[in-house]
Formats: sequence, C-alpha cells, structure tokens
Amino acid sequence: MRIAVLALLWGSSFLWIKLALEGGLAPLHVTIVRCALGAAVLLVLARSARQHLPRGRRVWGHLLVAALFCNALPFLFFSIGEQTVDSGVAGVMNATTPLWSLGLGFLLGTERGLGPKRGLGPKRLAGLLLGFGGTLLIFAPWQQSGLTSPGALALLAAAVSYAVAFAYMARHLIGRDTPPLALSAAQLLAATGLTALGLPASPHTESAPTLTGVLAVVVLGVFGTGLTFHLNSRLIADEGPTAAATVGYLLPVVSVGLGALVLGEEVGVRVLAGMAVVLAGVGLTRVGPSRSRPDAHLPSSERTAARSTPVSARTTSGVSSTSSQPTAPTPATCHGDSM
Repeated sequence: MRIAVLALLWGSSFLWIKLALEGGLAPLHVTIVRCALGAAVLLVLARSARQHLPRGRRVWGHLLVAALFCNALPFLFFSIGEQTVDSGVAGVMNATTPLWSLGLGFLLGTERGLGPKRGLGPKRLAGLLLGFGGTLLIFAPWQQSGLTSPGALALLAAAVSYAVAFAYMARHLIGRDTPPLALSAAQLLAATGLTALGLPASPHTESAPTLTGVLAVVVLGVFGTGLTFHLNSRLIADEGPTAAATVGYLLPVVSVGLGALVLGEEVGVRVLAGMAVVLAGVGLTRVGPSRSRPDAHLPSSERTAARSTPVSARTTSGVSSTSSQPTAPTPATCHGDSM
C-alpha cells in the first residue's frame, strides 16, 4: 500500500505541473513555489528531528551547484517542456535519467571498460543503447507527428541536468556530517534563491492564476516535492531496494495514466512502445557490477541517510550498499532530491 501511495504522489508531479501551467502560472513561478514549499516541508521535518542546517562556505558552495543542476534547472525545464508536451511524455523522459547518468559516467571515466567484469558490461551497454533507442522512438523526429520541439528538448535537458547533478554530488556532497533532512532542506532553500534571481526577467501575466493553478502548485510543492522525498527515504530504509525499484518503474506508468485519465491526453502506440523500451533499457543498465560508486546516481542526502542506517537496511533508491542489486530509475524530484 505504501508503495502505491508513494508512486501515485511522485508520479502525479507531472500532472500538477501541467495543471499549474494551464491555471495561469509561468514555468519560473511554478519552479520557485515548488522549491520553496518543498524546502518548508523538509525544514519542518528536520526541525522535528532536531537536525540543523549545514554551516561553512564550502558546503554551501557545493549545495548551490547541486541545487542548480538537481532542482532549479530540471524543475524549470520540466515546466517549460510541459507547456507544449503532454505530462505523460514528461514522466517517461524523466525515466531516462539513469541512461544519461551511465553515459556521463562512461565519458568521465567512472564507468570503465566494456568487459563483463568491468563497469560497462554487455548487458549495461545494451541497456544504454536500448534506452536511447526507446527515447528516439517516442520523439520520432522522422515523422511530422513526432514530438521534436523546443519543449521536448527541454524535457531531455531536465533529465541530462539530473545526471550532471548526480555526478557532481557523488564527488562533492557524499559523506558530509550534515543530517539528511537538513541537507535536503538546505539544497531546496538554495534552489529557491537561485530561481528567485530570475524573477525580474520573468514575463508578467495580465490575469491572476486560477484557483486550480494555485492548488496544483501547492500540491506539487508540499506533496510532490517535500513529502515524497521523506516517504521515499523511509521506504528505502524500511523495505530496501526491491520496493524502491518498484516505485521507480511505476512513475512513468502513473504519469501516462493520469495524463490520459485526468487531462485526456492521447497515448499513441508509438509512445507506449517507446516507454516500454526505455524501461527495459533502464532495467538492463541496473544489472551487473560497476566500478563507479554504487549510489553515484542518487541524491546525496539519500546516500547519507542510507549510510546512517544499519547494514541490513543500507540501501539507496534501489541500490544496495553491497552494490549489485537492480536499481530503480531515478525519481523526478532530485531533492538533494529532485527531486
């Protein structure tokens, strides 16, 4: 039951983004409110757990970079993309994040070689190629009805931004002494400040947002950003990688289903086939050993939380601390989440 609730809350984020945009909010406004409300929720949870925000310029400098690539940019890109692309497709594009993470890791040298005993074995390489093939199938640039557009490219940019953030966070924000909730709250606070800097350049709307738009962005910030991070962390600690993997693979299914049921979005056979291929590819990339950190694609706070739990429960977003269990696609809200 907890898995279903978490998958519904997290997978519905793309629906709330679409409703907020249709309700008169600009992409930047959606991003700012989402970050601010998510930070508020995590600050309350951190305070109740007696966790304090990090101190020191060095840590906050790393948090600013992480907040830019893991929260501010992807949140904004998803909002920009959903102005012209269906929410269901946005959820599927989010599921490609592990593919970009693996590709980036190979380019940076954290995923080495092509042998079965090395980082990028045959199965993982096949998964990488299969996943990108599924993405190409979804966008179908060879057809007039394909999804190639600035909005679609923004969705892909969001997934790539997550991958860049995970690589940076793996190097600079792992093993900090700051408790996980406080670290996540600090990162979303930084993301709120970064996005607020763009307000002077944001276009002004002549009409006020609708009640639906306001409620949608509130739900997105409180439940789809702040609360889901906390619930996911608890699920990982309590039930381990299998449960986390289940949630990860349900997210694009939930986004497509809600888009069709609530917004009446048409889901063609090509998009469904592409989604299946993407998820199959992601599944293959999660098989086999890796010479990179087993949790390198995850938010730093989730890794910190995992390392503070007993060995029997030390897993992060579907990655066991001993390394080789299958893992889930990275969720949309890299809270630090997107978290």
